[in-house]
Amino acid sequence: MTKALTKILYVEDEPDIREIAQLVLENVGGFEVKAVDSGHKALDIINEFTPDLVLLDAMMPEMDGMTTFKEIRKLESFAQTPIAFLTAKLMDDDIKGFLSLGAIGVIAKPFDPMMLSDQIMELWEETQG
Repeated sequence: MTKALTKILYVEDEPDIREIAQLVLENVGGFEVKAVDSGHKALDIINEFTPDLVLLDAMMPEMDGMTTFKEIRKLESFAQTPIAFLTAKLMDDDIKGFLSLGAIGVIAKPFDPMMLSDQIMELWEETQG
């Protein structure tokens, strides 16, 4: 039986994008979303929030998405948690880099707000197969 996706930790430094994504994921997707503006904040709250999935922006100041990904993987409780990137970095090499880290997928920015929840569910279902 597949585990239901209910809680998403979203890490995005751009306030407008963070707000829109959180709004649609909660209101269209019905997910419980914790949105933070940095990798450091994500690491501070991940144990308390215990997300089913982490959605990361790739380009952020201080700690970028790839570094945040690696830091989350060091936490025993989240070593297997599905992580996807929501990013404008969409060159083939970028995408290969994210997938080689172990990301379950890459969603392009700018994203279609009405499609975002479906895109995340598709990635989730692939991990549950």
